[in-house]
Amino acid sequence: MEDNFKMVAKTFYGFEQILAKELRFLGAQDVKTGNRMVSFVGDLGFMYKANLCLRTALKILKPIHNSKVEDEEALYQLFYNFNWGDYLDLDSKFIIDSVVSGQIFTHSQFASQKAKDGLVDQFRDRHNERPSVDTNRPDLRINLHIQEDFCTISLDSSGASLHHRGYRIATNIAPLNEVLAAGLIQLSGWKGNSDFLDPMCGSGTLVIEAAMFACNIPANINRKVFAFEKWTDWDADLFEKIQESQLKKVKNPLIQINGSDKAPSAIEKALINIENANLDDFIKIEKKDFFQLEKESSGPLHILTNPPYGERIEGDINALYQGIGDTFKQSFPNTHAWIISSNMDAIKCVGLRPSRKIKLFNGKLESKLLYYPIYEGTKRIHKLNKD
Repeated sequence: MEDNFKMVAKTFYGFEQILAKELRFLGAQDVKTGNRMVSFVGDLGFMYKANLCLRTALKILKPIHNSKVEDEEALYQLFYNFNWGDYLDLDSKFIIDSVVSGQIFTHSQFASQKAKDGLVDQFRDRHNERPSVDTNRPDLRINLHIQEDFCTISLDSSGASLHHRGYRIATNIAPLNEVLAAGLIQLSGWKGNSDFLDPMCGSGTLVIEAAMFACNIPANINRKVFAFEKWTDWDADLFEKIQESQLKKVKNPLIQINGSDKAPSAIEKALINIENANLDDFIKIEKKDFFQLEKESSGPLHILTNPPYGERIEGDINALYQGIGDTFKQSFPNTHAWIISSNMDAIKCVGLRPSRKIKLFNGKLESKLLYYPIYEGTKRIHKLNKD
């Protein structure tokens, strides 16, 4: 217990509860949800495991100091007086990322600049030299969060956002964020025990995340580097043991995970990414138009797809969404069908009433994750059979 410390996992709006569930499943202690974040307690090894395994986390931060800052001079003095020698030396490269809200600090870049001035002035006054800023490959990424007059300094253990899984090397114009894809899968209630289909799969993000989820493959097993690998307490042997332990839990789900797209370029990119993720044995990709697809088996099927929203599509977006609804009804009985879209007018053209609507954001676009249960026959008959 003495080696445990508090951490914060950042996530997207609407994913807080599923991230908390992931953390509890991994063994985190004192899990508490907040706004686009979940705090928890664990040790160094758990920090490694969280970065490696969490599917819906964007960053894992380690808070190292909290205090009040009433103005820019107080922020400068805080960074000037803080003992940075525990984390940096003169040859180190660093970057400060700031998130600010409230009346005192209104510009994140200004806050980062004042904090940076305090840090480097401390080294210059003590050693006549200073560590340098590096925005691309820093040895230490410092996170500064100020809400009104309350300031938290954290170390960013992840580095680049954890949606950079390491498998996607070919993308379309607007690829789906990997963390968003993983969260959509879990929000849709899929457990990895029924067939899965993305009929507009693009570069394959949803089917890859589905396969990794169903196979229990650590989300970031293909990632090349984490920020904590440059920390002074980096334990390579411990990280390797954690990797090996998690890989022993990988399983064969014995289900079909399929993707299709009518664009040859999308199919080519999806196949490249699937191969790069070492998932060729678990995912089948075909060049097919969704409107010509037929359900391949009589058993339950889970559809999750991210159709065009209209920004980059030629033709009638409303007709596209009407076609999606018609295809669901005509060709996919006994199916749990889910769509994410930001085009609320086009959604009305699906012609089916969603039984669930979940508010989310795809980038800056406010979107809805919508559930359309497609029964065998009519809904009324389905209910009679249940009775």
